[in-house]
Amino acid sequence: MSQSKLDLLGMEGVISNYKRGRHTVHQKHCILVFSNIQSRKDANKLIGRTVVWKSSTGKELKGVITRAHGNSGAVRAHFKKAGVPGQALGTKIKIIK
Repeated sequence: MSQSKLDLLGMEGVISNYKRGRHTVHQKHCILVFSNIQSRKDANKLIGRTVVWKSSTGKELKGVITRAHGNSGAVRAHFKKAGVPGQALGTKIKIIK
């Protein structure tokens, strides 16, 4: 499924989980799932895009998609500063750039 650049802007996804290991959780790195992306090949087209998460108070946290995660189209995003709070898990995220 090929996506043009215009289709990617404004695409909404869900914050699935943090990047984690057996004993550690990295709150600055999140795993994102987009419903339109079904393969690793399509997920690689999202690398370098900027995503934004809006909290219920109106605060915006911006992150950058850094790499694909697995073979089913999930991607990893890196957020600066303090990372993403736990309330963000399972909520929507949007590609803005």
